[in-house]
Amino acid sequence: MEGIYLIIVMIMTGGAIAFIGDKLGTKVGKKRLSIFGLRPRHTSMIVTVVTGGLITALSIGFMALISQNVRTALFGMDELRRTMDSTLVELDNVTDNLLKAQTEFEQANTNLRDSKLEIAALKNEQEELRTESDRLKEGNERLESANAELSAQNENLSSTNSTLEADNKKLGEFNVTLTADNEKLSSDNTELEERNRRLREGIIAIREGDITLRAGEVLASGIIRGGRTGEEISNDINALAERATQSLGERFGGDDNASVWIYQPELQRVIEEIESSGRDMVLRISAAGNLVRGEPVRTRLEVYPNNLIFKKDEPILAKTYEFTDATSAEMILQDFLSEINRIAVERGILTDPLTGSVGRMDAAQLYEIFGALDSAKGSVELTAAALDETDSLGPLRLIIKVNRKA
Repeated sequence: MEGIYLIIVMIMTGGAIAFIGDKLGTKVGKKRLSIFGLRPRHTSMIVTVVTGGLITALSIGFMALISQNVRTALFGMDELRRTMDSTLVELDNVTDNLLKAQTEFEQANTNLRDSKLEIAALKNEQEELRTESDRLKEGNERLESANAELSAQNENLSSTNSTLEADNKKLGEFNVTLTADNEKLSSDNTELEERNRRLREGIIAIREGDITLRAGEVLASGIIRGGRTGEEISNDINALAERATQSLGERFGGDDNASVWIYQPELQRVIEEIESSGRDMVLRISAAGNLVRGEPVRTRLEVYPNNLIFKKDEPILAKTYEFTDATSAEMILQDFLSEINRIAVERGILTDPLTGSVGRMDAAQLYEIFGALDSAKGSVELTAAALDETDSLGPLRLIIKVNRKA
């Protein structure tokens, strides 16, 4: 569009200048003007030439003024040519580079196709590997399941083995126990046969001789401390049995044949009872039956919990009696002591199996009480207190006071 505008401007500019030059030449010719002394005809020619030059100069100048391309065509042609030559060289270089790039692109395309083929092959291999991996995973799962089953079976077998070993051990211990029991039964059988023999001899002796021990008579008693082992408890019981044997020897005038026989199952039962209780227990060794001199003493073991019954100086009984002519000191004291005995038994003191009594009084104190009661008249209060701390084993020792009332 710019070229069209330039052509229109040049036409208009040339037409305007030609019109002006024509008017000027006509005016010069009519007036017969002269320039530089020339003839009018020559002057007209000069004006015409100058006007044509002006047309060309003004056209070129105006075009150069308004168009960069015109200026470049008029004044920068050499530079433009150099630029074109340089551009052509660069174009050649670019063309070479383009050819190289096209070659490299084709090579890259070839490599890309090869890579695609390799990728496709790798994908196929990957699919195969995935399939193989899934197959192996499934096989591993089956193996793990089989392993778990085998482990469970192994645990069951181990548990069964342990149970069988424990059962075998128990059977072995039971066999040992049975063997020991058999030996013990054989020993007890021998002892029972011996006892039967002696019993028959004893029956004969009873018919012909005197009874030296009565059934239930206490031969020895003591406190067995709890919270210890069965062996320690057994040692204490054996020591108490030795004391009973010594007491029998002294009672029978130094008879070395006097001996205490304890039934072993009963001994074991007593040991276990004391051991399991965990507390102090009173143990009595008493005669299991009437005894004739010369026989082994068959005994019975009795066990009772041991407790503190009375504290020292603890009051036990206070009772008032009225003395009359028919009242005797012996009857009053017997009644008072019987009441104390009843209270002591209710509180937990063990009685003598033969006499039923729980206490013991000093002869001097008894004589003193009788003396005080013999001279008493009217109302008399008797008080009794514990002389010492007294436990279940006893005996209960008393402090008895006689208080006369006005």
